[in-house]
Amino acid sequence: MTIQRTESVKEFGGLLNRYTHQSNVLNCEMNFSVYLPPQAEKGNVPTLYWLSGLTCTDDNARTKGGMQRYAAEHGIAIVFPDTSPRGDDVADEPERYDLGKGAGFYVNSTQSPWAKHYQMYDYITQELPDLLESALPLIPKLKSVSGHSMGGHGALICALKNPALYQSVSAFSPICNPINCDWGKGCFSAYLGDNVDAWKAYDATELVKAGAKVDDILIEQGLSDEFYDEKQLLPENFQVACDATGQQVTLNMQDGYDHSYHFIATFIGEHIAYHAKALKTK
Repeated sequence: MTIQRTESVKEFGGLLNRYTHQSNVLNCEMNFSVYLPPQAEKGNVPTLYWLSGLTCTDDNARTKGGMQRYAAEHGIAIVFPDTSPRGDDVADEPERYDLGKGAGFYVNSTQSPWAKHYQMYDYITQELPDLLESALPLIPKLKSVSGHSMGGHGALICALKNPALYQSVSAFSPICNPINCDWGKGCFSAYLGDNVDAWKAYDATELVKAGAKVDDILIEQGLSDEFYDEKQLLPENFQVACDATGQQVTLNMQDGYDHSYHFIATFIGEHIAYHAKALKTK
């Protein structure tokens, strides 16, 4: 597999590049972006994977999150994958924002018509990292993961299911217990079928209950988040599971902040410093 660079912009001494490639896992052409800090000109650097939320592409976080300044300071690359398979032949529900394109939910679908393309878990944890570590100046196997909303869910499950794969994990406004919220129920029933046990394999709260564990977890949640009020995110359920099993988690409930990139941009510096510390001590 090869990647083709389609865009390059200089930022904070480094380069924000956009690429395209043909994904064997997703059976379609995919776009993604990578910020390479100035340190990458002299040698390989560690990587932070940022997983975005519902309706997003790779473009949202790279233009709104304010991450590149901090990545340049700490000397880490940031990878911005897309949130779902793309293309005219990819299954979709155009009238819904929370199912189909833009809503891959970072699971491996088992149900028709979704299974042909919607294998986002394997794409994020295996195919894309393997591809980038062979093509770009990244330190092999030295990576962390973070994300927002649906992407926060993705970050948590990827780390909890693969504790040796990531050096650290954090999340903003994550969907913590999808088997008990409308977003999760809608997507999981479509992608994974009616067996709730299959859903639990992609639910951070259920994974912790079942014994999955990582060194530490950092979560930011805004108290003026409309989706928090609508019980889509359920961070308290995750906190209870962590407390019951001894999983270390810092859940920062931030007064007045909403679900937007304004919230992310406010606290992303602390999160990148958190990941940089883990990446540089391993």
